[in-house]
Amino acid sequence: MRRIRLFIDQLLILALCNSPALWKLIPLSAGAKVAAVILLAVFYLGYLIVAGGKRDKNSKLNRIAKGSFIIDGSVLSLFLHTVIVILLIILSGLNPWRQVANALTGYALIAFCAFVGIVRLVISSRQVKLIKYVALFFTWYIPVVNLVVLRAISRDAKKEFRFEQAKQEMDDMRKENEICKTRYPILMVHGIFFRDWQKFNYWGRVPKELVRNGAEVYYGNQQSANLISTSAAELRDRIEEVIRQTGAPKVNIIAHSKGGLDSRYAISQLGMDKYVASLVTINTPHYGCNFVDDILAKVPDGLLQFVAKRYNKLFTVLGDTAPSFELGLRELTHANCAKLDAELPDKAGIYYLSVMTVMKNVFSAGFPLNLGYMFNRKDGSGNDGLVVKESALRGSNTMFIENKGRRGISHGDVIDLFRENIDGYDVREFYVGIVKNLKERGL
Repeated sequence: MRRIRLFIDQLLILALCNSPALWKLIPLSAGAKVAAVILLAVFYLGYLIVAGGKRDKNSKLNRIAKGSFIIDGSVLSLFLHTVIVILLIILSGLNPWRQVANALTGYALIAFCAFVGIVRLVISSRQVKLIKYVALFFTWYIPVVNLVVLRAISRDAKKEFRFEQAKQEMDDMRKENEICKTRYPILMVHGIFFRDWQKFNYWGRVPKELVRNGAEVYYGNQQSANLISTSAAELRDRIEEVIRQTGAPKVNIIAHSKGGLDSRYAISQLGMDKYVASLVTINTPHYGCNFVDDILAKVPDGLLQFVAKRYNKLFTVLGDTAPSFELGLRELTHANCAKLDAELPDKAGIYYLSVMTVMKNVFSAGFPLNLGYMFNRKDGSGNDGLVVKESALRGSNTMFIENKGRRGISHGDVIDLFRENIDGYDVREFYVGIVKNLKERGL
């Protein structure tokens, strides 16, 4: 039905597109022709507003569905209009000026349709890559190539619609089960060089998915970069604040990257073991970060301090009280982390889990993770662009994730930093599974 509707819509739009030629070719009165053009114009405007109908109760998904529907229609119309223009040139005998007016009218109306569809996707879609919009900007006037690019954009949008609609339906079905409603609240602890901004959440779409399934989520709120001991002290204060705020006796910590080291320090050195029920570390460099060792060995101190000074100034404006780019970075060397690991033993009564993902190739992430992947690969170990597998998998309870799809899972992908749906790996369901396991353990 959707394809039939698409075809019928495009026939009516094509009638409007070719109205300069049809005006001459169809033997009707001038009044009838004017009325027909007005009706087709009204249909065209209505089509731009309601094309594709209402596909979902979610307004964002509905815009994605409508955008892809209009783009599909534009591709079909563009192809058919070109065929019609060629046939009119060969068979109609119309004068050249009318032929040109007919062709340009059609291409202008179809181009505006495609523009409306693209705008809807730009506003609503997260999975259509910027590179494809850029490609369309430079190829929209090239026959065949523009059709290929438009089809690729529509295909990505429809894939996103189907994926998100299925996830929404699954969440609706399991909502009453509250599979992520743990005994203790969840404290999510970010890694280095980021803050817990809410308008751009470090954890992407994950927290909303956990809350939707019953979890009570809080954030570490430590500064973006500093000594592990300093960040751990800030985390200690935050844990105590969450305990007071919720009345819960403990928290479950999910920590990414350096946040895992901050958490371990708070637990083992600052007395937070009595307030922590579990610690799940995600791609944490427990035994150091090769990439950091490479940077400190190859980058001149002057350049490092230049970057550090500007970083500290920027993040002070963004909310840090006393950030230290250089101290935070230097603490992630192999030598320091090896020493620190011996000082931070696991505490009895706490459930520990260390998780690691790896990239499959240099194309699994953008800069600087692709560069980090190349540096780390020389050691022959799987890595996520920053941390090698052996450094992240600590203790007896580990989880190693090697995606079966064409690309791997980078240091940013594992926290949904880029809000990307990756074939073979559903980042939101991964965290739902982690928290569901905590609930099943009575935590």
